[in-house]
Amino acid sequence: MHGEHEFLRTLALVLSVAAVTTVLFHRLKQPVVLGYLLAGLIVGPSVPIPLVADRQTVQTLSEVGVILLMFSLGLEFSLKKLFRVGPKATLIAVLQVSLMLWLGYVTGQLFGWTRIESLFVGAIISISSTTIIAKAYEEQKHVERRLHELVFGVLIVEDLVAILLLATLASVSTGETVTVRSLALLIGRLGGFLAALLAVGLLVIPRLMRFVMRLERPETTLVASIGFCFATSLLALSLGYSVALGAFLAGSLIAESGQEKAVEHLVQPVRDMFAAIFFVSVGMLIDPRMVLMHWQAVAVLTALVVVATILGVTLGAFLTGSGVSIAVQAGMSLANIGEFSFIIAGLGLALGATRSFLYPVAVAVSALTTLFTPLLIRASVPAANFIDRKLPRPLQTFVSLYASWLERLRSAPMQPTTGSRVRRLGALMLLDTALLAALTITAFLLTPSLARALAASFGFGAAIARALPLVAAALIALPLCVGLARLSRALALTLAAHALPPAATGRLDLADAPRSALVGLLQATGLLFVGVLLVAVTQPFLRPFEGALVVVTVLLALTWGSWRSVNELQGHVRAGSQAIAEVLMRGARGKGEDQDGSSAASLDAITQLFPGLGDPTTMVLGADSPAAGKTLGELNVRGRCGGAILAIRRGGDAIVGPTGKDRLLAGDILAVAGSHEAVAEVRTLLGARLSGPADCAVRQA
Repeated sequence: MHGEHEFLRTLALVLSVAAVTTVLFHRLKQPVVLGYLLAGLIVGPSVPIPLVADRQTVQTLSEVGVILLMFSLGLEFSLKKLFRVGPKATLIAVLQVSLMLWLGYVTGQLFGWTRIESLFVGAIISISSTTIIAKAYEEQKHVERRLHELVFGVLIVEDLVAILLLATLASVSTGETVTVRSLALLIGRLGGFLAALLAVGLLVIPRLMRFVMRLERPETTLVASIGFCFATSLLALSLGYSVALGAFLAGSLIAESGQEKAVEHLVQPVRDMFAAIFFVSVGMLIDPRMVLMHWQAVAVLTALVVVATILGVTLGAFLTGSGVSIAVQAGMSLANIGEFSFIIAGLGLALGATRSFLYPVAVAVSALTTLFTPLLIRASVPAANFIDRKLPRPLQTFVSLYASWLERLRSAPMQPTTGSRVRRLGALMLLDTALLAALTITAFLLTPSLARALAASFGFGAAIARALPLVAAALIALPLCVGLARLSRALALTLAAHALPPAATGRLDLADAPRSALVGLLQATGLLFVGVLLVAVTQPFLRPFEGALVVVTVLLALTWGSWRSVNELQGHVRAGSQAIAEVLMRGARGKGEDQDGSSAASLDAITQLFPGLGDPTTMVLGADSPAAGKTLGELNVRGRCGGAILAIRRGGDAIVGPTGKDRLLAGDILAVAGSHEAVAEVRTLLGARLSGPADCAVRQA
């Protein structure tokens, strides 16, 4: 009976204090998540206030909050959406996690911590918190669909990576050897679990939920939905995976029934109550004394999480085809750590691999990044607009067209020979990367014994004996590095030629400028992903900045070479804009206004003459357009939508390559370039109408 009363006392205390603090923060117009954290600090054991809740009870209830939050997220994220953003999200997550693993390890070494502790630090700061971001987005009134899908796609991939990290760290901490075979088996088991659950679930769950909904009893629907959610979470836990993964998959399977809106409405009140308890539980873990004792580590790691995550995710999102606005907003949304960081820190403590200070440091960093997350999300749109305005003009042009090239790369049918070549080059790049990693690790492990043998056999000094094996390893690695650079170049050339095919032999190659710019960025992208992954894997066997120095040097060289191509692209686009402006003017001088200044045949000819401009589309600003009277700088068309306005026809005049100072007026005819999605968003933003038959593709998009 005492246990039941303790449970009731804890629940009443937590919810009552949380109610007071959240009302206070709501009146102060601050995120309510901060109120929950303050409530946790008040009822926690670290502050001398006579309102102490039972930590074990709160932790148990908080796990229910995580499960229900992930379940609700799954309801919004059908499998179709997941598969659509999967490849892009995977690349971004791999880049971000690899970068944070490396930076975390280097930071731990600079603080003088052990290698194992440094590995745990890298893992702790590499996984963003799905729960915190879900709550922060819920408090935002409007989150763009593309941003929402991209961010949560990255979070799901990160959660899968966290499972692999937990298993790897557990093996390393207990002295077991982590082999390629053991990792392959781990990944295979995870893939098998996901495939089996999805295959069985798709056959049973959607039909079952439609049957339950036909009963028209809300309480039955609620009980059935949450029961399935908990059962799937328990199944995932019993197989060694996280309850969050099981809950997300349960929500995704129910979403396939088409009844996700009704289920989400029923689950929301229960979810909100337990989610509040989760954030209170995070606040209870904050120990101000430990934070003050290790304030330097907390400050450095917090800055690292915020700055490096923003840079890594923003770069990854842009390179995979998101515009500047979406990329920056995604980076600023993911700059936090949470529940998986606690699990990783707790694992290190339980295995004796880390000292006791690391857990409270992880909690403090999580609390601070949780504090910053709503503020960063609010500031992300102005920050994206500012960055876009400050980009050099050639880079602005490149950014506007890059997404359209990737769109063509994905949508254009690929010849079997081209596809085979791409797969072969990609496999060879991965093989070269694996060989370089193996060579680096082998050189580190064998250098001490080889140095002793050389000193004993040939009488070399200690420094020379140690240097010789390293020099030999470097000489062996050099051909692999050169091969990796050549393979990345060949892969970039193949993909760029598929997106922007070269002219027939003997004819002027008009696509050379945009293709050169695309080749440079694709090669840099490939080397960046491979290089960061390689450095993350081999960093424990190198000095802190050796591997990174190589990657940065190569990327700077490629960036310098790409800048010339970007400048050449600017001239190409300028010439194309002038030709498009001439087409618009011919329309103004033509018979009648039924063409609206547009000629499908002429625009098609220009697209052939100046490849790489996407599909130039003309649209007209009506008298009721909300954009009429505003400058392009105020509208920030490129930053918000990703499209570029190449030319404007106004009466008998034309503006070629308009700048942010140019003002739009009713009746203007605009020539817009970019991906289909970007052009459609420009049209929505400006409240414009399409002006001619050349734009049917955009209508369909």
